[in-house]
Amino acid sequence: MDVLVLIGRVLFVLLFLASAVGHLTKTSYMAGYATSRGLPASLATAATLGSGLVMLVGGLSVVLGVWADLGALILAAYCFVVALVMHAFWREDDPQNRALEQIQFLKDFALGGAALVMFAFFAYAGHDLGLMITGPALLIT
Repeated sequence: MDVLVLIGRVLFVLLFLASAVGHLTKTSYMAGYATSRGLPASLATAATLGSGLVMLVGGLSVVLGVWADLGALILAAYCFVVALVMHAFWREDDPQNRALEQIQFLKDFALGGAALVMFAFFAYAGHDLGLMITGPALLIT
C-alpha cells in the first residue's frame, strides 16, 4: 500500500512541480498572463515568483513526504486562491472564454479538494505510512 500512496503522491504533484518550473523560468511571460487576468502589473512578477515557490515547496513536501500534510494544505490554499483570482469565469462576457475559464476554475477547485483530502489523510495516518521522510506536522485525531 505504501508504494501506491507514493505513486499517487508523485502523480498528484507532477502538475504543481511542472507549473512551478514554468513560473520560475518564464516569469515575465507568466506575469503578463497574470496581468491580463486582472492582477495589477506592479504585483504580477512578485505574485508569479511567489506562486512558483509555493507550488515548488508544497509539491516537494508532498512527494518527498516531508510534513506532507502541511504541503498538501499549502497546495489546497493555493488552488482555491488561484481559482478565485485567475479564473473568475463570472467576469467573462464571451461565452467561449467564460466556458474555458469555468473549466479552469473547476479544475483548480477539484485539485484543491483533492489536496484537502491528502492533508487529512497525511495528518491522520501519516505517521503510519512508509516511504515518508517525516511524519505529519499537524495531528488530526
